Amino acid sequence: MSFQDKAQGYVNHLDKELSKYPVINNLEKQTSVPKAYAVLGLAATYFFFIFFNIGGQLLTNFAGFVIPGYYSLEALFTTGQKDDTQWLTYWVVFAFFTVFESLVSAVYWFPFYYTFKFILVLWLALPFTGGAQIVFRSFIHPVFGRYFAHAKVPVGVSDKTL
Repeated sequence: MSFQDKAQGYVNHLDKELSKYPVINNLEKQTSVPKAYAVLGLAATYFFFIFFNIGGQLLTNFAGFVIPGYYSLEALFTTGQKDDTQWLTYWVVFAFFTVFESLVSAVYWFPFYYTFKFILVLWLALPFTGGAQIVFRSFIHPVFGRYFAHAKVPVGVSDKTL
């Protein structure tokens, strides 16, 4: 299978996933632009702005606060506890990262800082990467767990999820 066939397969899969949202379907009808290409174009433009630091801080904070905030709110309205634990773990790790970032002021001495921060935020936030759980189990729990009376690794952050 060629690269072009694989890429087209991903575009078709994205198109199928985007078809679940009526707003996106209506936009596709109004603009006559295929929804998969519109979303890919917006994502590329978003990344372009971050890469060249055109509003990098705003766009990275949007990815780090608004999108996870929406999914956290959605998790609160579900009956399951796994998504609650996943998003609570994300917020704890993101808070540690934000405090560390403020103390170090890395933006001034690290080229393409917002590009790397954006990639890190995506890695932390996306459930299938398990980034927040990895950071929590590897650093936060071993260092800070001893200060809490009944410190144990949360249910959704077991070895099975890694």
